Amino acid sequence: MRAEAPAIAVTELTKSYGQVMAVDGISFQVARGAIVGLLGGNGAGKTTTIAIIMGLTLPSSGTATVLGADMSRERHRVLHRINFESPYVEMPQRLTVRQNLKVFGALYNVRGLADRIDELAGELDLAALLDRPSGKLSAGQKTRVALAKALINTPDVLLLDEPTASLDPDTADWVRSRLERYRRDHRASILLASHNMPEVERLCDDVLMMKDGKIVDRGSPAELITRYGRQTMEEVFLDVARNRRREAAE
Repeated sequence: MRAEAPAIAVTELTKSYGQVMAVDGISFQVARGAIVGLLGGNGAGKTTTIAIIMGLTLPSSGTATVLGADMSRERHRVLHRINFESPYVEMPQRLTVRQNLKVFGALYNVRGLADRIDELAGELDLAALLDRPSGKLSAGQKTRVALAKALINTPDVLLLDEPTASLDPDTADWVRSRLERYRRDHRASILLASHNMPEVERLCDDVLMMKDGKIVDRGSPAELITRYGRQTMEEVFLDVARNRRREAAE
């Protein structure tokens, strides 16, 4: 039986800005239906990697393929099947939530858009917010709206950059539960950049550890915790950030 092609395939990817190598020869894959964590400190190369995978930034060399399309040359083939969410990207604040979702739904050419907005409003508890200006929402409400925007086209591939940053524990748990449900119900593939290590332990099947533009380690959360002789992914993250490595055999 022929193996299923990965949802995301990154091969020898590099991106330089003058003398600065933001991404330095990384390779990895995200299987269909998997959640893969992309971890690293500030400046590790996570955001640049995501931008290349989205087709927003051209690589200096190497390839990033999503659903079989080279994103530097063929992104038009699959843009309608991917989406992105980050609390650091604001929607137009004067538009209402409904208006914003209509704009993004139209960009993705979503059929039955009004029904899709109503469906998401029910799933994400947004009905009371639909006709409020986006700029008047709380941080937690904005996150729910951003998640609705990210799911408006029912994407097969979802790219997330710190999706629960600055949220209270209850709202963050709510977001994680919705992501787990969406992955399960739609067999979606998710690439998650996060600094929240309990979130990574809960959601991710595999983890890529980045430092200075390179992938310096990888494995499931349990494998990495064992490899470094630690108790949590937060301790593993600190070991990688501080150039420490403890083998289980030590």
